[in-house]
Amino acid sequence: MQVITSKDNEIVKQIKKLKEKKYRDEAGMYVIEGIKMLEEAINENASIEKIVICEDCSDSGIIPQKLMYTIAKYDCIYVSKKVFEILTDVVAPQGILAVIREPAKDEKIDYNTDLILALDGIQDPGNLGTILRTADSVNLKQIIVTKNTADSFNPKVVRSTMGAILRIKVIETDSLVKTLKEAKKNKFEIVATSLDTENSIYDIDYNKKVIVIGNEANGVTKEVQKMADNKVKIPMLGKTESLNASVATGIMLYEYVRQKLNK
Repeated sequence: MQVITSKDNEIVKQIKKLKEKKYRDEAGMYVIEGIKMLEEAINENASIEKIVICEDCSDSGIIPQKLMYTIAKYDCIYVSKKVFEILTDVVAPQGILAVIREPAKDEKIDYNTDLILALDGIQDPGNLGTILRTADSVNLKQIIVTKNTADSFNPKVVRSTMGAILRIKVIETDSLVKTLKEAKKNKFEIVATSLDTENSIYDIDYNKKVIVIGNEANGVTKEVQKMADNKVKIPMLGKTESLNASVATGIMLYEYVRQKLNK
């Protein structure tokens, strides 16, 4: 078993570059880390380009033997602990990561669904990752994001999704207004979150709706607010005026679930 021990190894340098969006976009690849994420990638038939294993971890038994047998058919490389520390993006790594090829760009929205989620400038990677994970939990298969939304393949986003990034199609739009106009033509109504309304999230039927979640600081843009069929907010009993974007999204998505289960 050959072990890469130099940080100047060309493969190591190429993988390290994938921490930056510029190089992820150029290569069309991103990195996942950890045992669970790799198992998810295998189960979802993701396009796994390369698997990197820390020599110390493979010897210590941290990585399950069953997984080691499974990944044997992939292009695997072993690296020293020092080299792995250069590649990892987590504080306590499990000693295994993989380079995944991004799915082919598909900007076509599937309107054969009850609910569509659109993000209007969500910028915190942790929020985006949590939103993707929550969307996956309610069986959404696609999500619309604006260009100023955090990069879906940012390491923190990928980690926060806990595998959801492998199942949800992220559709990036140049103009959310144009995209929502198209949704309206396909008989969807637009629901925008807003503090400037008395309508509650519990007042509407979530069938054939596009829920728009706004930027953490500024909310949904004025242009989108103007074209919304409904503006809603989450009722607050305390003094807090608003919630974290990912928390608010979760509450709204599970109101959709509640309505769906009660039909």
